[in-house]
Amino acid sequence: MKEFFKYVLATIVGIILTSIIFTIISIVSLAGMMASEGASSSVPKNAVLRLKLQGEVVERAGEGSPFDLFSQEEDFTIGLDQALDALKKAAKNDRVKGIYLEAGSFGAYPADLQELRSALVEFKESGKWIVAYGDSYSRAAYYLCSVADEIFLNPIGAIDWSGMSSQPIFYTGLMKKLGVKMQVFKVGTYKSAVEPFINTEMSDANREQTMSYLSSIWNNMLKDVAKSRKFETDALNALADSTTQFCEAQYFIDNKLADKLAYLSDVKDALKQRLEIEEDDDLKFTTLADVAAADDLGDKVDDEVAVYYAYGEINDSKGFDFSQEHQITTKETITELQKLRKDKDVKAVVIRVNSPGGSAFASEQIWHEVQLLRAEKPVVVSMGGLAASGGYYISCGANKIYADPMTLTGSIGIFGMIPDASELLTQKLGLTFDVVKTNALSDFGAMGRPFNANEAAILQNHVNQGYELFTGRVAGGRALAQDSVKVIGEGRVWTGEQALKIGLVDKLGNLDDAIKEAAELAEMEKYTIGRYPAPEPWYMGLLDTEVNDYMEGRMRAALGEYYPAFSLIRRIGKMDPIQARMPFDPNIK
Repeated sequence: MKEFFKYVLATIVGIILTSIIFTIISIVSLAGMMASEGASSSVPKNAVLRLKLQGEVVERAGEGSPFDLFSQEEDFTIGLDQALDALKKAAKNDRVKGIYLEAGSFGAYPADLQELRSALVEFKESGKWIVAYGDSYSRAAYYLCSVADEIFLNPIGAIDWSGMSSQPIFYTGLMKKLGVKMQVFKVGTYKSAVEPFINTEMSDANREQTMSYLSSIWNNMLKDVAKSRKFETDALNALADSTTQFCEAQYFIDNKLADKLAYLSDVKDALKQRLEIEEDDDLKFTTLADVAAADDLGDKVDDEVAVYYAYGEINDSKGFDFSQEHQITTKETITELQKLRKDKDVKAVVIRVNSPGGSAFASEQIWHEVQLLRAEKPVVVSMGGLAASGGYYISCGANKIYADPMTLTGSIGIFGMIPDASELLTQKLGLTFDVVKTNALSDFGAMGRPFNANEAAILQNHVNQGYELFTGRVAGGRALAQDSVKVIGEGRVWTGEQALKIGLVDKLGNLDDAIKEAAELAEMEKYTIGRYPAPEPWYMGLLDTEVNDYMEGRMRAALGEYYPAFSLIRRIGKMDPIQARMPFDPNIK
């Protein structure tokens, strides 16, 4: 009887606690809904849109948690979709008078920076002003801030304008110490994703392609900054050879990279002067989220251009991962594309691709679904920061492909990479293995030994077949001879600017350009833009995030400086063995 009452009491306490938790969530959710309902009026009159260039740019802004209303912490990520929407609305919103860019340590894919910068240029063309300030400017932050009417620099600050570099890390030596070797099977002279695991330096082919796409990106940045700052591109490039972050602040003024030296209080005075106000309390800032949430006064019609966001690594399924990065998974992507295919209001689809690639098998499945979608309605691809290897695979069958000039794309190639830990297991850990088998290949890929010659030949043949399929898909989608695709394939990475010249993309342009193209193909003059899939509810990731943060923290503490190599090898061990993807970390700086 005593045990009975104990369990009953425990059940009652559990019910009470659950009720309290759900009540709190309901209250906070209600607060969030009330906040969103008032979003259209949350932009104050005579406001300045403050854009803090800190952290990184991600493809989409997540669904904000209602707890954010009570948080004092700043979010150091910028959702590109939200930022572009907010900048477009800010140009038309009479309450927003100008933009204040606050520079810092900031990074993004070059093409994402280019889209943000283009949006800032369009904002200025509306007749409004932009002011920038930084204690120090990263290269990415300066590229954006160079569009400003005035660039302020702290008197002991600096600007990073020293050009670009790529510094990949090679794990071969570390893996040798661990007793692990990578067994590599690939097609493509330029397919460099495997190099960090089998080489100690870049191959000549990889060095060639890296220099090529870095030069293309850098020349685009030079051209854009030179136009805004009224430089000759050659002079601006020459300045990069002599400029370091250790130059005195006055050096950047003398060389016209910035306009004035100022402290933060001085910048506030400059903003007040532009707004024609005197008191600090009258200086009102607004955020990207608030402006993006403001009412869209455009006409609503039933006909729709759907924008489907496909970003992250391409995987067969989403397994447990320490990182919380978004992924393109087969089942979820196919399901969403099927819904768009069957939706009669959706007249055309733009697939926004921002992916380094991943599983070759998953890429083929998604490619097939895109073909089914294209048979029903126009499909246009808009390439973001990356649309390479598997990212290009899922793009190549669209009616039209748009890329930013600095998009990294191509990388048409296949590889397989399977660790051989036999030395670690047998020599260092003292494990031994034996086998009984009924057929010659019954123990194919058995633990404790490398592949034999016959097994290696089978795997290489499988990779070769994957390359034939990949290049065939590209040839069919781009109306090119397959042999021509193989010439520009070989795993080589191209920028969007370069890809246009060799026929891998149709036009240079951003997401808006791709949407307009899709509407034209569907013969629509008026349409609504829908965005898919819907952001995952904020509460879905609470538990996973906590578990992953804890696990990652414990692993970092245990492995110390070896953690990055362990994390990457662990990811590779969980991936589909045949990959169509870019290097795991091109380390572009």
